[in-house]
Amino acid sequence: MTKATENHNQAALDESDPTSRLPRGDRTWALLALITAGLGLYASISLVIEKWAIVQDPLHVTACDINATFSCGTVIRSSQANLLGFPNPFIGLVAYTLVIVIAVGVLAGARYRAWYWLGLLAGQILGQIFLLWLWTQATFSINALCLYCMLVWFVHPVLLMATLARCVRTGALPAPDGLRDTTRIWAPALVVLVWLVVFGSVLVRFSGTMFG
Repeated sequence: MTKATENHNQAALDESDPTSRLPRGDRTWALLALITAGLGLYASISLVIEKWAIVQDPLHVTACDINATFSCGTVIRSSQANLLGFPNPFIGLVAYTLVIVIAVGVLAGARYRAWYWLGLLAGQILGQIFLLWLWTQATFSINALCLYCMLVWFVHPVLLMATLARCVRTGALPAPDGLRDTTRIWAPALVVLVWLVVFGSVLVRFSGTMFG
């Protein structure tokens, strides 16, 4: 085999399509996961940087210390910000990086078994539960808001519902046909519901001081 033929065969292999098509909606899921996980990773990195700055200088003023209400420094210095004995954003660093890797794999043609998708979904559900707890702590206990945290509160429900819809639509998570065929309706509706509960309560709770 000549060198030219070998190069031609390699180029054809590199440009060839995957042996099986992506399940319906997987490309959309992957793009959405890249955006939401990317924003979540950005927020996590920003919080780690601010936490390190506070460790170095206890009087450090964080980038999002705007007033008494929007004060990342207050939230970062709270005991709730180190629930497991280390800064909470470290969880986001690992979790959102993993999602990005999986999403890139999907775009590259990777196929994951049902149990893998269910594991990803379970992790995101646990993450959402943790974020809801952090929301209640910030809103009703710490009495201060962190803009980086609020960015995660905003994007994680989108990622979670997209993954849930994907698992239902492809059969990885058994569900009635009616539920499987209407993911485009109920998944966005659930996202909006979470947003209304979280950000609606924040607006009501801090309406008197939010812009003071």
